[in-house]
Amino acid sequence: MTANLLAFGASGKFAGLVVPALKARGLHVRGFVREEKDADTAREHGTDEVALGDLTDRASIERALEGIDRVFYIAPAFMAREAEVGRSVVDACVAAGVKRFVFSSVIHPVLSGLSNHSAKQPVEEAILDSGMTYALLHPALYFQNYLQSWPKVVETGVLAEPWSCDTRFSRVDYRDVAEVAAIALAEDRLNYGTFELCSDGWLNRHDVADLIGKVLGRDIRAERIDPAMLGDQAKPMRPMFDHYEQVGLRGNPLTLRAILGREPRRLDAFFAELASDGGDH
Repeated sequence: MTANLLAFGASGKFAGLVVPALKARGLHVRGFVREEKDADTAREHGTDEVALGDLTDRASIERALEGIDRVFYIAPAFMAREAEVGRSVVDACVAAGVKRFVFSSVIHPVLSGLSNHSAKQPVEEAILDSGMTYALLHPALYFQNYLQSWPKVVETGVLAEPWSCDTRFSRVDYRDVAEVAAIALAEDRLNYGTFELCSDGWLNRHDVADLIGKVLGRDIRAERIDPAMLGDQAKPMRPMFDHYEQVGLRGNPLTLRAILGREPRRLDAFFAELASDGGDH
C-alpha cells in the first residue's frame, strides 16, 4: 500500500503523537524526518514509510511528497526563518497536488510581538490562498511542556518558570490536539475550519503547584525565575517571557470539547500519569 499522507516531524514529541492517531483511523503514513537516526523513532511512532529531508531543502520535500494527497505540518519551536520555511512547504504541497493540509499552528498567531506566534500567520495566509482543503489548529500551551521540569519539581518541591506566578494560562494535552489533527485529515467535518484548542481552566503557577501537590501528597511551591539568569540561549524567548509576565495566554475549551465529543484531558490527570509511571505523555 502506498502512503497517502505525509507527517512532518514524525520522530518528534508532538507529530509523533499524531502518527498513531492517524493510524487508528486507517491512514497510511509516510514520516518526514531530518536524519537517518530519527527514522527508527518515526517507525516506533507508527509510520509505514520514512522520507529523509530538511525543511530548508525544497528538493527533499518534493521527493517526500511524491504520491501524497494529505499533509500534517508542525514547525520546530523557534525555528530560524519559520515563516519563510512554512510558506515554502505550502508551495511545494500545492505543486505536488496535495489536496488536504492540516497545520498545527499556535493559539493567537496575531500576537505580532511574539515571534513564535507571528511566524505562523504568513504560513496560515499561504494555506488560505493555496486552494487546498485545510484545517488550522490553534493549540494553547502544551501539558507536555512540563515533562522536562517534572523530575526537578519532584526532587525540589518547587515549580519555577521565568515569568510571574500570577498570570493565567490555558493549556492543552497534545494528545487531544493529535486526535483533532487526525479527525481533520481522515474526515470532512473539520474542513476549512480554524480551531482554538484548550483544556478547561485558566490557571496561574500557584494553581498548577497546588495540582501537583495534591497528586504527590506534599506541598509544592510556585516561584519565579529571573529571565536574566537564563543566559544568552534564552534571548529569543525574552519577548514571550515578557508577554507571559504581563498578560498570560488564555483561550476557551468549548471548541475542543465539541470536536472530541468529550471533556478534554485535564492537567491534574496528566500529572497523575507522570507520578504513577513517569511515562512520556
